[in-house]
Amino acid sequence: MKIVKFILCLLFALVFINAGLDKFFHYSPMPKLTPEQVKIFAAFAEIRWLLPLVGIVEIVGGLLFIFPKTRALGAIIILPVMVGIVLHNVYRDPNQMGVIMAVVMFLINIWAIIDNREKYKALIS
Repeated sequence: MKIVKFILCLLFALVFINAGLDKFFHYSPMPKLTPEQVKIFAAFAEIRWLLPLVGIVEIVGGLLFIFPKTRALGAIIILPVMVGIVLHNVYRDPNQMGVIMAVVMFLINIWAIIDNREKYKALIS
């Protein structure tokens, strides 16, 4: 079970590291965007610091998520980005595969948070 957990966390982390690096190097092809998505991405481009910040958060959170000792911190760092991804996929891009992938990734993140709940007790007491 420990190996399965590590592989699952490694794959989760690599997805986020890849997404973060893509925000800087633009190596993945962009899918065809709807007119509404074009407006959203134009707004993101207007706020020049937002996408680099999200990219840094994804890279740092992904790197922290790989190692069991820092996984709790990585899961909390990635959580706001993950919520944004799920909401975007559900409301702005409701194709079935994107929603399924986003929800599965969100559940992995929630599982990591629950699995490390003992580490968060000091924060809320």
